[in-house]
Amino acid sequence: MRERIRIFVSLKKIVMCPAGLPHDRHCRQVSGHDRICMFVPAFLLPPICCLLLACFACAPQKERIFRKTKPIMDTLVTITVVTDRSSAADDAIERAFQEIERLERTGNFHSQNSDIARINRDAGITPVIVSPDIIELLMKAQQVSEKTDGAFDITIGPIISLYDFRNRRTPTAASIRKTLPLVNYRNMVIDRERSTVFLEKKGMLVDPGGIMKGYAADRAAEILQTNGVGSGIVAIGGDIRAFGLRADGTPWRVGIRHPRAKKQDDVIAVIGLSNLSISTSGDYERFFVQDAHRIHHLISPQTGYPAKGCRSVSVIATDGALADAYATGIFILGRELGMKILEQNGLEGVIVDDEGILHATPGIKGRLEIKNPF
Repeated sequence: MRERIRIFVSLKKIVMCPAGLPHDRHCRQVSGHDRICMFVPAFLLPPICCLLLACFACAPQKERIFRKTKPIMDTLVTITVVTDRSSAADDAIERAFQEIERLERTGNFHSQNSDIARINRDAGITPVIVSPDIIELLMKAQQVSEKTDGAFDITIGPIISLYDFRNRRTPTAASIRKTLPLVNYRNMVIDRERSTVFLEKKGMLVDPGGIMKGYAADRAAEILQTNGVGSGIVAIGGDIRAFGLRADGTPWRVGIRHPRAKKQDDVIAVIGLSNLSISTSGDYERFFVQDAHRIHHLISPQTGYPAKGCRSVSVIATDGALADAYATGIFILGRELGMKILEQNGLEGVIVDDEGILHATPGIKGRLEIKNPF
């Protein structure tokens, strides 16, 4: 008899259990009617914009499901694989975690020893030699900046630093006006041959938060495949890479979080994915309400204020870093321009506008399952 198993990733928990069976606070191996539930403290998991719904059919004994979760990049990273040997799965998953941790060290905005910190420290002074990964990441960032006319801008760091979401403080209009000239991706010079990056103005800051998780999810998936895993999912917060097929030969099912969810695991839609990445940016990830206005972290590089017009944007692409960056840029642009950008660049996506209306690109309308409309 076949069963379905669902994985829910939310603010408070990650739950994996056979559909229709209640969950408990214990973790056990997938076998027969056993239930698997994993609860994590809320402080370990920031709001995330994509909820992973993976459904597995009961597989032959030679093909089993393995999953591990680890806190990295200020969120929980969950890696799920389908393979026939536990030792092979453990080794591949550990190598994938190590790759994500390596990328975190080299691309950490807050660490004084990262490549990103050295670039920012020498802004307006001298070019900085960085790793090939950072060169690739920043070139992808510039690519999306050009395609979105600067709506995604990895040099947004000085403006982001003005906002204090923990203490619910917003910058003054004067400080925003003073800081905006430091935000311009065109003033970031990348020399691929010399492997250097130079920020032309002192005070500029590169913040890779809008692209790094998608990039890392792709790299982790590559590590898994290199180590013999043919099917799996890497979920880094709301950035997800699905490769291969489920045990029953169908695509992985990924849920898009409802941007005004009453429950943390509510989804607005579900879509099947294989060998694709999906990233979601939403105004519910980091925000507070001030004078009846939602102050969120998706700041417009042009105005220095939180963007209006969308509640969430999900982008599906073959490249996770691009999906991540486009999701941010399109959120800034709004629905009308955002849908044009998706079409022009051959991307699929879902936009929930500020009135709660869901808009999907033509290529996925037939595959998108609407679950909880507004």
